[in-house]
Amino acid sequence: MKPLTDEWVRKAEGDYTSAGREFRARKDPNFDSACFHAQQCVEKYLKARLHEADIAFKKTHNLVHLLDLILPVEPLWESMRTSLVVLGNYAVGFRYPGESADRKAARDALKICTQIREQVRASLGCKDAKS
Repeated sequence: MKPLTDEWVRKAEGDYTSAGREFRARKDPNFDSACFHAQQCVEKYLKARLHEADIAFKKTHNLVHLLDLILPVEPLWESMRTSLVVLGNYAVGFRYPGESADRKAARDALKICTQIREQVRASLGCKDAKS
């Protein structure tokens, strides 16, 4: 794995840990933050895979755009599209006043994040929970 790819993976794992911690907090869980960190984890994993494949990408938080860039080398990832739309909506919608995530939204975000994380880690050849 390229050094910068590894750094993307480590950053993604930090977001994965933060999402889980916020979701499981017994006192004052921050479900908005859990959703945001779940989105950030997936975003960084997609960017890690793009970097490893030598596919250039511009600064973006749009998960579907990142998916479109990686599809030439990971065509089976098309199946992620709907989940990426949902996860993107969770992350953006709950960052500002007017909407707040509840436990169910955070659980859904973490489920999507975990599934996509596993696929990307397998593609990158990551063997354990942390790279």
